[in-house]
Amino acid sequence: MSVGDIELRVNQIVGPTPSSSIRSYLRLNTPDVFLREDRGIYRLKENIANEPVLESLAIDKQVVFEFGRSKLVHADCFEWITQQELHSIHAVVTDPPYGLHEYTAEQQSKLRSGKGGVWRIPPSFDGHTRSPLPRFTTLTRDQLDELRTFFSLLTRLLLPKLVPGAHVLVATNPLLSYIVSGALADSGLERRGEIVRLTMTMRGGDRPKAAHEEFSEISMMPRSAWEPWLVFRKPLEGRAQDNLRKWKTGGFRRPSKYKPFTDVIESSPTRKNERALAPHPSLKPQSFMRQIVRAVLPLGEGVILDPFAGAGSTLAAAEAVGYKSIGIEKDFHFFEIARGAIPRLARLKIKETKP
Repeated sequence: MSVGDIELRVNQIVGPTPSSSIRSYLRLNTPDVFLREDRGIYRLKENIANEPVLESLAIDKQVVFEFGRSKLVHADCFEWITQQELHSIHAVVTDPPYGLHEYTAEQQSKLRSGKGGVWRIPPSFDGHTRSPLPRFTTLTRDQLDELRTFFSLLTRLLLPKLVPGAHVLVATNPLLSYIVSGALADSGLERRGEIVRLTMTMRGGDRPKAAHEEFSEISMMPRSAWEPWLVFRKPLEGRAQDNLRKWKTGGFRRPSKYKPFTDVIESSPTRKNERALAPHPSLKPQSFMRQIVRAVLPLGEGVILDPFAGAGSTLAAAEAVGYKSIGIEKDFHFFEIARGAIPRLARLKIKETKP
């Protein structure tokens, strides 16, 4: 298809979309998904039998795993969302990829072989091996633009599938949250604030590279002690009480009758026993996930979607609190991890916070 044909199809699916966004998306997914045959001419990649990450582009090849009220689908979330019914999703809770290049099949293969590729492999300290991290600080201007395009297209696809009042919670980081927030707001969602997850991370605090002894009392960036989760909402239909009665959405479920849901949540790093159950570089702890997942369905009714399911922590949290959930995972390696991790994480006993 020509770029013009692709632009026409995209506009039919998600509504008016800038040509620059579509072209950025094509560049981002070439050659993993698309092959550029000539100037402005693309086709879907063929001969992909040895690339399970791409099998899910065909709906009849989707692999589905179900456990309790949760359903995990091996698919590309963009493709999957287009096939869903209108007003079928009541909330979204997700921790999406930010170093988009890091999550290509090539870079994931390097990471899993221990070579790192574009991933930063932190050194071991005190006998503990640190988890690999995406290099957020080295993204180019084009990569930042592609990130904005990525979230703009995702939001445009999601909007008609969300019920009015559905909340969208997106994990991010202080360096890139402004890009994601702008993309979500410009695409039609209402910004409703941020949730602060108080936890020490590996980001920031380092001395100047190759000059750490000379500048031993200097940090190049503040050591990050928090993680922002963006809070957005699809506009209500009528008054808040009308929306709650009709769609069961629009607000947050309180921890108790006497205590509101708050936007600051203390959270320790993901514990070793959870990482053993679900080895994923971005795994969030169940103690935190269960709190935010419980809150996004104010009446405890509806379906939560995680379009980037990873090792299944959102689905496990939903199962633990008794909610229906659907997760989409494109990477077959992580899909297989999630199949085993969701039941184990859901059954995990954690220390409950007092109402």
